[in-house]
Amino acid sequence: MKRFPAVPSFFLILLAIYWVFQASMPDYGGSKEIAEHAFSTDAALEHVKELSQKPHGVGFPAHAEVRQYIVSELRKMGLETTLQQGFTAGDWGNLSRATNILARIKGSRPGKALLLLSHYDSSPHSSLGASDAGSGVATVLEGLRAFLSANAQPTNDIIVLISDAEELGLNGADLFVNEHPWAKEVGLVLNFEARGSGGPSYMLIETNRGNAKLIEEFTAANPEYPMANSLVYSIYKMLPNDTDLTIFREDGDIEGLNFAFIGDHYDYHTAQDTYERLDKKTLAHQGSYLMPLLDHFGEADLENLKSLDDRVYFNVPFFRLVSYPFDWIWSMCGIAILAFVLLLAHGLRKKVLEPVQIAKGFLPMLLSMGINILVGYYCFTVLRWMYPGYRDMLHGFTYNGYTYIAAFVLLSIAVCFWAYSKFRAIDTPNLLVAPLVLWLGICAAAAAYLPGASFFIVPVFAFLAAFLVSINQKRPSAYLLFFLALPAIWIYAPFIKTFPVGLGLKMMVTSTLLTTLTFFLLLPIFGRYHKKKIWAYWGVFCFLGCMLAAHFNSGFSKDRAKPSSLLYVMDTDGNTAKWATYDHVLIDWNAQFLGKDKKVPEQLSERTISSKYSSGFSFVSEAPTKDIDPPKIETVRDTVVDGERMLDICITPQRNINRLEIFTNDVPIKAATINNVPLSDYYLENRKGGKLITHYVSDNAYTEMQLRLPQDSILELTIYEASNDLLENQQFTVPERPENSIPMPFVLNDAILITKTVRFE
Repeated sequence: MKRFPAVPSFFLILLAIYWVFQASMPDYGGSKEIAEHAFSTDAALEHVKELSQKPHGVGFPAHAEVRQYIVSELRKMGLETTLQQGFTAGDWGNLSRATNILARIKGSRPGKALLLLSHYDSSPHSSLGASDAGSGVATVLEGLRAFLSANAQPTNDIIVLISDAEELGLNGADLFVNEHPWAKEVGLVLNFEARGSGGPSYMLIETNRGNAKLIEEFTAANPEYPMANSLVYSIYKMLPNDTDLTIFREDGDIEGLNFAFIGDHYDYHTAQDTYERLDKKTLAHQGSYLMPLLDHFGEADLENLKSLDDRVYFNVPFFRLVSYPFDWIWSMCGIAILAFVLLLAHGLRKKVLEPVQIAKGFLPMLLSMGINILVGYYCFTVLRWMYPGYRDMLHGFTYNGYTYIAAFVLLSIAVCFWAYSKFRAIDTPNLLVAPLVLWLGICAAAAAYLPGASFFIVPVFAFLAAFLVSINQKRPSAYLLFFLALPAIWIYAPFIKTFPVGLGLKMMVTSTLLTTLTFFLLLPIFGRYHKKKIWAYWGVFCFLGCMLAAHFNSGFSKDRAKPSSLLYVMDTDGNTAKWATYDHVLIDWNAQFLGKDKKVPEQLSERTISSKYSSGFSFVSEAPTKDIDPPKIETVRDTVVDGERMLDICITPQRNINRLEIFTNDVPIKAATINNVPLSDYYLENRKGGKLITHYVSDNAYTEMQLRLPQDSILELTIYEASNDLLENQQFTVPERPENSIPMPFVLNDAILITKTVRFE
């Protein structure tokens, strides 16, 4: 009997995996010639280079420089540019003075306008913001140049909003949507964002209703490299990560499309978010979205984008974006279950399927899935124990993270081959029944609880076809089975890579589980391999090779720098001071200040200055006190009106600062207004850890509070005043970081932090 062509079929599968990634993004040619009417990646790169020279968070000197550059570029195109400025606090209790940049292209008829959106502030305090969101600003600027060069007036007005203070709490978007008159005219928003420095850009819909009309219009615009699926947005909505577009949806009921990339997540919000590290293909991908969408929505009816209906959608090579109505979900699921029952009966009648062998076929499936779930769940815990420095990469994706993904995918495949090698006496058709039962259960659960994932049924239909072939043919064509495996390969391969990149290596279990589930869908091929144990050995060998490569790249260097942190914290009430860090593994640079007497603080998070991941100080040590002026605190008004205490307080910095954070005791705050911005009742009722407000300060501005309290209440304020000038302050002799280290993102860093407590009896 002629053996099944295992090696050729496996290489075809590898080729299909390669192709799905290769076809997801445009190529970058690097031509310096700028096509007059086409998007030029090189021209956009020049903008990125100019925008990312220095950190430019709100309140930092380069912030105004970046704003002026954008205004200048818009005016070069002949666009009248205006600025919108004002204080907002958003829903996060983060107060800042945002300065939005606005321009407008007049359309040929009245109606709703298309808005192009990105933000120009970088994350405080060290990020250069090349990707997040210099790439978005550059995409908009270059797209506008190419569009305007055709001298064709669009039907709809096109508004350009380069927002401010997105990183602090979506403040610029809040200011525009709730206070600018143009906001009421917006019919659709196209927002360009980043959460890394490479990889494909994903389209994510923001809508309060159904997505059907948006998907229909997006498909009609026909971008060449769509990367979108309804599952990713379902997951996106569950995560605590919002963009400016969220404000448009929540506060303005305005539809929108996000375009964001998450590859090379280790660069996110760091000093390594640079022009040089931005993937050129990624920027080209952003441009490949903007130009067709700008042409299409510049002419489309933007009054008619809302829909009560939803569509399931996903992208695959050659077919681009595929979608169908939610109404089809249960019908497709029912058809698949009916087809399975009929095929099962057909196989039993032909005696190709045997009940005992079918029952035994559940054992390797459950064994391989159980092992791979455990490995995926605990692997990063083990890696962080082996390499403690990984704990200081707070977003959870290491520089060698892609190697780890490859390693554990290979190990998962090896486990699957090993498990099925133990049951090689079971014929392939009988092996297919258990995975079909599992996958039909997954699809039914998706239909009921996560309908955005209902396109999972598509590979199942192909699997059912392979099941039919396996029942009817003893020696089916490997190439036919490979063709029927393509939906599974093309749909799941990107997920296997993307989930641990976007969610961190702590979610490696998503990769090991999805690899296992995809292996089951490929069992019509893999089940016919005669030497499964040899394939398992090869998988383990490749896993060890990847782990060895990851080990040799587990250290830190100039291009793979270790995040580190150092703060000087002075308590003005007790006239004491400490050195503090968030690092779990110190380097020589900050160890010289913390010394051998460093200790773990008793309370790591309670009333500590806020950070994205609720990080608290890991070590502290005694430090000399310095002559640093604390803030000036004045009581402007303290009176009782209608049985309630009205307390007005003004806090004025006596040195140059970047941030002020205020906590209260557990007294109920009935109402609060900060710099004339009222805090919502919802925020006041749900604030955590006693935080009242975080003020990201521009131009050393004061903080003025009007509070309404119960009449007999005693208010206690704990004030944290921070300046990011520890390395430059003349009272300290802190050297620059070594080349193999960068400021730790997501936490207060390189800072002088003054604390003060005030009671209002």
